[in-house]
Amino acid sequence: MKKELISLRVNGRSHEIAIEPSALLLDVLRQELELTGSKRGCDDSSCGACTVLIDGVAMMSCTLLAASCEAQDITTIEGVSEHGSLAAIQKAYGDWGGAQCGYCTPGFVMTVKSLLAENPDPSEEDIRGALSSNLCRCTGYNQMYEAIRSAIAAERATVPNSE
Repeated sequence: MKKELISLRVNGRSHEIAIEPSALLLDVLRQELELTGSKRGCDDSSCGACTVLIDGVAMMSCTLLAASCEAQDITTIEGVSEHGSLAAIQKAYGDWGGAQCGYCTPGFVMTVKSLLAENPDPSEEDIRGALSSNLCRCTGYNQMYEAIRSAIAAERATVPNSE
């Protein structure tokens, strides 16, 4: 199959890549750009391990054609850190034991980043609803919920009071 040249903007950087038209975003990220944080778990959008942000919205990259992502901002787990430091949600996952084997963690973090961008003060129901598209076989989820609540509290503490 003939390759085509596409331009992807990933983690704030532009990349010109020659790919087959049927190339999946997950494969391009991992194989062409060597961004291996997003994981292959299911190949059918049922586990969330491959979640990335496309224009700020959580999307599963295992079923998304890379060519369809031109002219969009793609953020992977490698692009989440802030000024060389862990983002609040990443730190909280470590502090609360939200990541055990760590395989699913990047997908969960990306889903939470999308949720908090849309709703900075989500209810427990909002959090559980957002995470319903991600699966973990290790943690039992309680540590993740604690990590998320902790990250929300940390974010609130850093935002100046607008009074």
